[in-house]
Amino acid sequence: MGSSIGPTKVSILGKEDIIVDYDIWGSYVIEDLLANVPSATYILVTDTNIYEKYVASFDKAFQEIVSTRKANSRLLTYQIPPGETSKSRATKADIEDWLLSEERDPPCDTKAVVIALGGGVIGDMIGFVAATFKRGVKFVQVPTSLLAMVDSSIGGKTAIDTPAGKNLIGAFWQPAKIYIDLNFLNTLPTREFINGMAEVIKTAAIWNESDFEYLEENAGAVMSALRVSPKSDSQRLSSIRSVIKTMVLGSVKVKAQVVSADEREGGLRNLLNFGHSIGHAFEGILTPQILHGECVAIGMVLEAALARHLGVLDGGAVARLIKCLSSYGLPTSAKNSTVQRRSANKSCTVDQLLSIMGVDKKNDGKKKRIVLLAGIGRTFERQASVVSDSDIRVILSSGILIRPLLSPPLRVSCTPPGSKSISNRALVLAALGEGECRIKNLLHSDDTEVMLNALVKLKGVSFFWEDSGRVLVVKGNGGRLEAHGEELYLGNAGTASRFLASVATLAASKGSEFSILTGNDRMKKRPIGPLVEALQANGAGISYLESKGSLPLNVKAGQGMKGGDINLAATVSSQYVSSLLMCAPYAEKDVTLRLIGGKPISQLYIDMTAAMMASFGIHVRKSSTEEHTYHIPRGRYTNPQEYVIESDASSATYPLAIAAITGTTCTVPNIGSGSLQGDARFAIDVLRPMGCLVEQTQTSTTVTGPAKGSLRPIIEVDMEPMTDAFLTASILAAVAQNGGNHSTTRIVGIANQRVKECNRIKAMKDELAKFGVTCRELPDGLEIDGIPYEDLDRPIGGVHCYDDHRVAMSFSVLGTIAPQGTLLQERECVGKTWPGWWDTLRQPFGAQLEGVDLEAGKASSEAKKGFDQSIFIIGMRGAGKTTTGYLAAAILGWQFLDLDDHLEEAAGQTIPEIIKTSGWEGFRERELAVLKKALNEKPTRHVFACGGGIVEMQEARQLLANYHQAGGLVVMVERDIEDVIAFLQIDKTRPAYVDDMREVWLRRKPWYLECSSYQFYSAKAELTASAQPFNGLDRFLETATGQTHSVEALRAKQQSFFVSLTVPDVAAAVPILEEVAVGSDAVELRVDLLQDPQRRGKAPSLEFVADQVAILRASSPLPIIFTVRTQSQGGKMPDDAHKDIEGLLCLALRMGIEFLDLEIHLPEAILQKISQSKHNTQILASHHDPKNTLSWTNGSWVTHYNKALLYGDIIKLVGIATTQADNASLMQFRDWATTAHPTVPIIAINMGVEGQLSRIQNPFLTPVSHPSLPFKAAPGQLSAAEIRTALSLHGVIKPKSYYLFGKPISQSKSPAMHNYLFRKIGLPHQYHLHEADNTSTLEPLLRNPSFGGASVTIPLKLPVMNLLDEISPAAKTIGAVNTIVADPSRSSSTHPETPHLIGHNTDWTGMRLVLSNAGAQDAHHPIPSSKNHTVSPNKTNKQHPALVIGNGGTARAAIFTLHHMSYSPIYLLGRSPERLSAVKDSFPAEYGISLITSAEEAEAATPAVVAIGTIPADSPIDGGIESLLQVLLARDERGGQANGDGTGNGSGKGKGKERVLLEMAYKPAHTPLMRMAEGKGWKTVQGLE
Repeated sequence: MGSSIGPTKVSILGKEDIIVDYDIWGSYVIEDLLANVPSATYILVTDTNIYEKYVASFDKAFQEIVSTRKANSRLLTYQIPPGETSKSRATKADIEDWLLSEERDPPCDTKAVVIALGGGVIGDMIGFVAATFKRGVKFVQVPTSLLAMVDSSIGGKTAIDTPAGKNLIGAFWQPAKIYIDLNFLNTLPTREFINGMAEVIKTAAIWNESDFEYLEENAGAVMSALRVSPKSDSQRLSSIRSVIKTMVLGSVKVKAQVVSADEREGGLRNLLNFGHSIGHAFEGILTPQILHGECVAIGMVLEAALARHLGVLDGGAVARLIKCLSSYGLPTSAKNSTVQRRSANKSCTVDQLLSIMGVDKKNDGKKKRIVLLAGIGRTFERQASVVSDSDIRVILSSGILIRPLLSPPLRVSCTPPGSKSISNRALVLAALGEGECRIKNLLHSDDTEVMLNALVKLKGVSFFWEDSGRVLVVKGNGGRLEAHGEELYLGNAGTASRFLASVATLAASKGSEFSILTGNDRMKKRPIGPLVEALQANGAGISYLESKGSLPLNVKAGQGMKGGDINLAATVSSQYVSSLLMCAPYAEKDVTLRLIGGKPISQLYIDMTAAMMASFGIHVRKSSTEEHTYHIPRGRYTNPQEYVIESDASSATYPLAIAAITGTTCTVPNIGSGSLQGDARFAIDVLRPMGCLVEQTQTSTTVTGPAKGSLRPIIEVDMEPMTDAFLTASILAAVAQNGGNHSTTRIVGIANQRVKECNRIKAMKDELAKFGVTCRELPDGLEIDGIPYEDLDRPIGGVHCYDDHRVAMSFSVLGTIAPQGTLLQERECVGKTWPGWWDTLRQPFGAQLEGVDLEAGKASSEAKKGFDQSIFIIGMRGAGKTTTGYLAAAILGWQFLDLDDHLEEAAGQTIPEIIKTSGWEGFRERELAVLKKALNEKPTRHVFACGGGIVEMQEARQLLANYHQAGGLVVMVERDIEDVIAFLQIDKTRPAYVDDMREVWLRRKPWYLECSSYQFYSAKAELTASAQPFNGLDRFLETATGQTHSVEALRAKQQSFFVSLTVPDVAAAVPILEEVAVGSDAVELRVDLLQDPQRRGKAPSLEFVADQVAILRASSPLPIIFTVRTQSQGGKMPDDAHKDIEGLLCLALRMGIEFLDLEIHLPEAILQKISQSKHNTQILASHHDPKNTLSWTNGSWVTHYNKALLYGDIIKLVGIATTQADNASLMQFRDWATTAHPTVPIIAINMGVEGQLSRIQNPFLTPVSHPSLPFKAAPGQLSAAEIRTALSLHGVIKPKSYYLFGKPISQSKSPAMHNYLFRKIGLPHQYHLHEADNTSTLEPLLRNPSFGGASVTIPLKLPVMNLLDEISPAAKTIGAVNTIVADPSRSSSTHPETPHLIGHNTDWTGMRLVLSNAGAQDAHHPIPSSKNHTVSPNKTNKQHPALVIGNGGTARAAIFTLHHMSYSPIYLLGRSPERLSAVKDSFPAEYGISLITSAEEAEAATPAVVAIGTIPADSPIDGGIESLLQVLLARDERGGQANGDGTGNGSGKGKGKERVLLEMAYKPAHTPLMRMAEGKGWKTVQGLE
């Protein structure tokens, strides 16, 4: 790229119509227009944002120049809303109508000139207006964004968007002039500037390598200028003015040249779409959160990878492209963390992407055309190339399926990439050295990319590429590094993390006081402790930010290494040693490094480091007197002119192993006996003993495998010198046979492989097991029992690669021989060391590969799998941990364990006794040991209650914090401290507190919060009879474990509502909650309206709000919407109360709220924090416009909608209507939003009386009020009943007929109850009686289009089943239907014109609800009454007997109910033994039904704790039944407990201890059975409830 001074004119289509320079907008453009594009009328169109900044000054200058020149020209100006939504037919029509308006006097004629001032949207739209207005008028492009300057403004493409897609209606209409004023870039937001750089990089990549090199060289300068905060906009890019002009001119000239040669896209112009075929597909899914250039950057990387896969592009060019894009801050993967965050982890399935690519204009029919690079600056063809879907699918997919090699090539030569170990060391040494070094055969991989980026950020190195990316020219800075300040993210690069830990200590403090090294979750678990401890001991200021012994690290600047003696434990990783060795020359004095703790691991890698240091001028001397001791002199590295990286010997094992396993020949030409790497011995030490012919020279290795299936096992091989190669050896051992004799291979010396990218030893054992191969772990190795390759199983679900490149490549070797094909997950993880490995398999080896999109089914499979990680409960003693733990275990069907009880059981002492004999310190040690044991031995399906003081230990706090940060659940159970104190004053089972209880609480509270991810609060208020079972714990767990499906359920409804609670105190409103919530689907807690009595006039305290949430959750079954409405949004919370708002929002997330309202006007830091820590809470991103500053018609709402998309699962936009037209405009906006983002629900309504129609028309979660509430939450708010009434009047809700079928039913109260409720909630339906004793009259009713559903009673419960389309599982088991539901979303299988009819039996759900409300808890979660130990809800050996009286249809429902409440055995009592037997035989044996037909059987039965009566009550109880009931209902004489475990108590005292009888007969109100039971001490409840 050459620089240019002054306005530069670029020729396009034979005319110099493109003018590029700074400061030309204004006088220069006006003078040039008047001289070269003369017109009586100039029409300037721009958007409202640009209009305010640039039009007024231009208009003034225009009038002055016209006046001076006495020209007869006028300037008209028009502004449209900003954003893509303006690029529409409607906006185009508005502009045209304005142009044609009579107000334009004189009218605009065919000689008018239209000026488009703005970005791509303005240019495309106004160009199309110019192309069609009066059959075409001249127009001028004045692009204001970098993207428009280098791309859309040049070439004459104009278009608008339609619902069918972008740019589908338009025209080629060349601008008369293009004025590119680079000064506009000074005010362009940084992200928009970077967005445009994607097109600049694209142009250089396809056309000119020297331009690409210029971009590489100047990335640092450009990005530094963008990050600086200038004193004025005009100074922002002042330091890089010439650089920017040169870059823009380079792109402009290329595009002008291409357009001139191919104006109408005959072929050559397609080259400009490099990156766009795939990029546009991503854009189609991720817009508007991810910008065009960002998507194109991702597309360029994938299309370059596709070219590499097809064998037309070198891997170095791909790496170079990735590096260039990254250096400008552009994403190179859709999995980029910023892309994921901005798009809310939106899924892009391969099928979606291919479908969008299918409508690309470049395609040849169904054949997809993609621009393929052949090198940097050149393309494979001078047009887009045809590429098959199967090849594209391989590149886009997360998984890859390898078919066995049926006809492998006889001889292959394969050169692996450069050694990762040598590459990383060379980069560090070159950065620390003085001068330039040309590094050849550098590994292009994620790891080296991470290392190079980090060294650049530490100011240690500058670089550029030569020879199409094959040579990296590094200019070292002699060790003069500078701290970076911001995080250095290292991903999963273990080598980089260990080397940089020492390198960062050398950095000086110049603007930043520290550097932070961090990585992904796996990296945060990998050890680095011995290295950090050695550095700390030598004076380096380095500390842990999270877990001790792992990243992230904070490395202080300016402290460096003192030198002298350094002791280092090197039995875990040789990289610790290499890290210190390489940095030791820059210590304050000579270093003596002693490796302690035993024989160092991987000695060959230490020797490698010393040898490489010598190549850079520093000679390490190994002590001749002290074992494992090294002397390193002070000094400075001198970079050699050239350094050649050996191929990676570990990677070379894979192609050699393919030769071994398939019986073919492979040569690796640059790895031989003279290698620095230990893994070079693999062929000699492993393959030759397994039966391979091995020929190795100083520089090459050739392996010929034995006949397929003839590999021999090795009795034992010590792989300590080449530990990374053990995975390859394990694969070969899996199919190694010894003629039917001993076929076991024993690999030792690899203990360090447990702390690599994953626990590789366990990974190989677990994944080989999927193939049917048995392995056994050894302390330092693995034993593998080989089997014939023909017997290898197909790994169900595929091979999990643990994000480990070596696991993936090893199993790909097995894939070449496994007969049924091998699916490997995490295809991309090979990028760490061999990005082109799959291409190598495809090209020289001829493997058949298929892409498998694992992401497509990931969400559904995860949902099916469910959450199974164990839950730990913490909190103060007396807060309710044990009770909560029992109930949580019961709800989840897991096991419960109280760790204090377990500790006592293991010690054989009570806790007070342990403290007395061992002291508090001894007790805490045991407590910590129990916690560790639980974490390690019971990682799934357990609920643990921890001791209240567990958080007193720092190590325990760290363990719990690590657990929840890794995705586990740690729940803090909280209760009002005064209630806790009152309880502890009477609880003597634990030692008394030494300190004041309140002081203990205040000390521990921050620790509880630190250690937990959620908190469950026990409400203080007394609840009504409608209180929810478990006080809402079940719903809390649904959210916490990700099993809630609230949004899906709401979206399935035609209309849904949430009622806004406008009460100051939920506790006082409990009596009306049930009434106000009728007909709503959720309830909104308006936190800003709450009045905390302890904080009058201030934001309510977190404790008060937590109690309010707990009361609401325990009082209503509906999901909660947690809202803190600020004053500017129509609420009461002060807008600047950011700290209070953030605290309340975080509290909502910790309490597992289902929905959280997040106002998008809040500071970005709060929005980011909440969206990133939301867990399973659904974010309702909202914006309200109570001052009516926005309009639904002009696009002003679009900015807020797009911002809401960044943070919300649901979007809520609330405007104001002043006329009914505002509601119509809102509907158009909602339709557009729903079409653009069909998966994102939107609530869009208008406030005010005029806006009530919008509330009626809003289908999803409309906010409503209720007459019983103090006031409405917003002007114009309606009740759910009012909205339903309006919808009914408009025919949206159609009246349905509901029935009760049966006989006799004339006295039934069902019609009265149902019709009252229909009226109450505003529904137009009617409930009727239809008396019948057979089904002959039912068919016409069931198949009437107005049929809505029915209740069914005797004698039709069984015969009606024959008339239905479907029977629910419960109804099938019970053998009766009592409810018919019409599903309008499906058609009947026999009557397609009518809805699908489903038969249910709801008797059992009603029975269960009534029993639960009466205190009869499910048998598998007894409320603990005293000291309990392990409870296994599903496998308890205690009995929980129940009794059913009767043998009819209702009795069958009772049996089903009790079984599902886990009661067993279930005693069945009735008049007819034959009918009893028939009932018993109709249920599965696991129901545990036992018949009572005699006094002896009654006496022998364990006393029941719950009973259900189903016999008629209008006559006396049968004598035979009555005598048996006298026995069965009698009190248990052994202390009143019916079954010995506290779940039933004849005294009836104590919640959860009463025996409960449910009487299903409701006439008379007090039946003989009830009187008998009450006489025996039972609590009775009527089924009428």
